[in-house]
Amino acid sequence: MRLLANPTLRLFIGAALISLSPVWVKLVDVSATSSAFWRVAIGGLALAAYLLLTRRRLQLSAALWGMLAVAAIFFAVDLWFYHRSIQYIGPGLATLIANFQVFVMAAAGYLVLREPPSLRQLVAIPLALIGLALIVGVDWESLSEDYRRGIIFGLGAALTFALYLLSMRRLRQSSTYRVPSREIAVVSLLTAAILGIVAFAEGDSLALSSGTDIAWLACYGVLSHGFGMMFIASSLPHITPSQAGLALLLQPTLSFAWDVLFFDRPMTPIELLGAAIALFAIYLGSRARSEQVQHTR
Repeated sequence: MRLLANPTLRLFIGAALISLSPVWVKLVDVSATSSAFWRVAIGGLALAAYLLLTRRRLQLSAALWGMLAVAAIFFAVDLWFYHRSIQYIGPGLATLIANFQVFVMAAAGYLVLREPPSLRQLVAIPLALIGLALIVGVDWESLSEDYRRGIIFGLGAALTFALYLLSMRRLRQSSTYRVPSREIAVVSLLTAAILGIVAFAEGDSLALSSGTDIAWLACYGVLSHGFGMMFIASSLPHITPSQAGLALLLQPTLSFAWDVLFFDRPMTPIELLGAAIALFAIYLGSRARSEQVQHTR
């Protein structure tokens, strides 16, 4: 336990745990909406139990509750997109594209906050597009309909996750708590409620018929969502922006590695080059904004 007192170690353990998120989604035999629901439901309940055991009170203002509700809506839409993208194009590429949120954050910083993009960010955006083109090819029409749908869902996840992060950033500016354990717990449970309603509207069942699915989803909710997010959130006040940027890079890198190792994703040298370029672009894009990120995917 003394090792976990090291914030840098917590940061990278958290990033590694979150990198397994798409793996759990791929392993379970449930719908995309159902797996998203169980992620935040189990993770939210685990965080709520932690708050109860440590006797931490919510004490959130009405304004904060409103911002939490907005963040939960964006997070629910993000997970809806992300889990479908995983099913169509696999854990690695779906996570890589979803992490293009760093460029959406840069655009939002310029358009909304009037923060001019850095040179790194201006270089990173075309690099990311080049890397993506090398992975999926430049002929859009040659891709299967499902593959194209997966890429579009991944880009949707990038957009909505950026909106979620911006909401959490605004919320954190109004919060007096150093570690956002309360906020993450509440957002998780609100997101679960939203996804439960969506599942009902879609005619999806949230029932789990397999013990294996229950085990994988428990790992997803407790390890990746609960511990992963809290390890990262608790470490951010004590690390440098460069370290936070490396953590943002580690998560999609490991997700891509798990896709190749666990699911035998075929990779050509050109695709590997494209993945390396895209990951480097994500790192460049995240360096200038890493101090503002509450947690990764």
